[in-house]
Amino acid sequence: MEYEEILTKLKSLSNPKAVAGMARFGINPKDTYGVSIPVLRKMAKQIGRNHLLAKKLWTLGIHEARILAGMIDPPEEVSEDQMEKWVKDFDSWDVCDQVCSNLFDKTKFAHKKAIEWSKRREEFVKRAGFVLMATLAVHDKEASDKEFLKFLPIIKREATDERNFVKKAVNWALRQIGKRNPSLNKMAIQTAKELQRTDSKSARWIASDAIRELTSEAVQKKLVRK
Repeated sequence: MEYEEILTKLKSLSNPKAVAGMARFGINPKDTYGVSIPVLRKMAKQIGRNHLLAKKLWTLGIHEARILAGMIDPPEEVSEDQMEKWVKDFDSWDVCDQVCSNLFDKTKFAHKKAIEWSKRREEFVKRAGFVLMATLAVHDKEASDKEFLKFLPIIKREATDERNFVKKAVNWALRQIGKRNPSLNKMAIQTAKELQRTDSKSARWIASDAIRELTSEAVQKKLVRK
């Protein structure tokens, strides 16, 4: 599937009702066609991996084209400079989450960027840092516990950020780290309990939600099997 064919396809799938629905879920409706993720995944499979095409699609500024770019870009060809340029363009939580989970967390810079971006002030850049922590906990099977223990003090530090898209990503990171294995589960629960004792409403919400899941029977059974 060539560049022009992709654009034509995306435009033909435009769904104003879907765009309105996305806006209700906090997704930026600007330059958005309302194409679903399953449809984009199917297109990505048809297109195949293509670094130059991915970069070209990104420059369009179209919501779905950027998600598609993250699906087709080969992680090994992504530079640190590209990651910095793309993360600054994030203007919606779903673009952030899709690009981080489909592409950025598979690059050799993922752990480094998770730490760096968690310190940044921009809402979606900071979110990207914690989304990387969450998705690395799921996808990076080779990383040691030490790599994820580095994230816990950062989670504790940034849990006071009251912004919705940030605090939900911080919570996500804490929960995914705590579900990786029994050892990290104990450390994540300990971190959550420390957050419960703070005077931050955001931190206490993150802690309570994380503890509820990480101590649940379902999660504990899975950890025993691991």
